[in-house]
Amino acid sequence: MYGRPVHVYPIVAAAVWGTVSGYLFPRAAHRLAVPPGEPRSATCLFGHPLPPGPRGWLGTERCARCGTAGWRHRREMLPAIGCALLCAALAAATGPHPELVVWLLLVPVALTLARVDLRVFRLPDVLTLPAFALTATLLGGAALLPAHQGSWTRALLAAAAVGALYSLLFLVNPAGMGLGDVKLAPTAALALGWYGWGTVITGTFAAFALGAVVGLALLLTGRATRKSPMPFGPFILTGCAVALLLA
Repeated sequence: MYGRPVHVYPIVAAAVWGTVSGYLFPRAAHRLAVPPGEPRSATCLFGHPLPPGPRGWLGTERCARCGTAGWRHRREMLPAIGCALLCAALAAATGPHPELVVWLLLVPVALTLARVDLRVFRLPDVLTLPAFALTATLLGGAALLPAHQGSWTRALLAAAAVGALYSLLFLVNPAGMGLGDVKLAPTAALALGWYGWGTVITGTFAAFALGAVVGLALLLTGRATRKSPMPFGPFILTGCAVALLLA
């Protein structure tokens, strides 16, 4: 009753944004989920040619010619529901502060990256590099507004520190840490560092802890061996989300 007030309108707006963006990003993930060096997919999930321009990148994996596109197919609702729930949770945790806009813009990008990494074990530069530049720029703008609750300088320092950590891990064991993970980690660190070094440690530790737990579970169930590749991008992003919600 006497805790922090819950601001309903940002949560509702975030849920609406999450629903719309979650409905639109699966097609981009489908087109980017190709092995390195291969051209991006130009067809939908069932092989129909996708239209040129933005229409070919926004929407579900099924096109209008498939007959099961949109809300008529239950599976198409899952990304939108998941994205809406995550956006609403971030809005509830962050409150009406300018950095919330940055987190909401990052959610569909993060979910696209996670989807691609789970499918083809890669994090495309076309998303990771612009995500870092956009996040750093937008947080710099948020730091100029009086209602912000974070530090842009600390966010940049955290990105440098975590980027150095992942670079070192890549140099020590390239088979265990992909270069895409090295490029993604500083973006997550920007968001974590905005709130404090404790949040940076929490998010980074959560990523490795989740990766270890899932890897051990796969080993124990016989679904993977010690040499089996495992995408680490989803763990970076999940650890970041967990830390932001706790922060």
